[in-house]
Amino acid sequence: MSSLGQMVAGIAHEINNPVNFIYANVECADNYIKDLLNLLNLYQEYYPHPDKIISEKIAEIDLDFIHQDLLDILSSMKVGAQRIQEIVLSLRNFSRLDEADMKEVDIHEGIDNTLLILNHRFKSDIEVMKNYGKLPLLECYPAQLNQVFMNIINNAVDAVLDCPEQINKQIVISTNNLKNSHIQVEIQDNGSGIPPENIKKLFDPFFTTKPVGKGTGLGLSICYQIIEKHQGKIEVFSTPKQGSKFVIFLPLHTKTATIVNAQPDQELSSALPKK
Repeated sequence: MSSLGQMVAGIAHEINNPVNFIYANVECADNYIKDLLNLLNLYQEYYPHPDKIISEKIAEIDLDFIHQDLLDILSSMKVGAQRIQEIVLSLRNFSRLDEADMKEVDIHEGIDNTLLILNHRFKSDIEVMKNYGKLPLLECYPAQLNQVFMNIINNAVDAVLDCPEQINKQIVISTNNLKNSHIQVEIQDNGSGIPPENIKKLFDPFFTTKPVGKGTGLGLSICYQIIEKHQGKIEVFSTPKQGSKFVIFLPLHTKTATIVNAQPDQELSSALPKK
């Protein structure tokens, strides 16, 4: 995981400079092209009857279309460059390479960065809902917890995509402050669910229900170890063909942590639409 963090941070750094260069130059090109188009408009205003050769060229290249489309292209390029900048920033925050030690962080920032990185997996028919509570800063290893969120949310996407008959595909992420001693993070989906006989095996190394080549069976095992390292707890509630919910408890301060248990009303709720 340390090597992965170094690789991600290195890639983000290498991408950042050329992207900033492109974005800055697109801004300049936008201004120059607008000036040239304004000049062209003045020519058309003061010389409304150009020579035949010029008129034929204007018709050939469809000048009116170019005038509008060129501005749209520049606008799209700026949006694309901004999007890459956001992804690079999220990669840097996600890797947290400069934060190998425990520190206090906003856990919502880590979740949001994870969602942005996984955005390509959220197809148009998957709705991601965030119900964030008011949380204090959490003392933790940020990069490691980001790995936990990445793995569980990624699995939730797989679960809803594996359930084509579910029309309203949803992933709901909720956070709560528990008596100012722990925080609770819930990641719930309305996908295919987990058979009862598999729930106890989920965190075993190399156990996977995914087809060969699509899962190593190590992701949730690593998540379990990371949560234990933070003196927290992770629980799973699931109903086949209705969905699953992962509940994570984390102490605000690891050194003074005590174990908490899920309450009876934390079993898989009806907050998500059923088929």
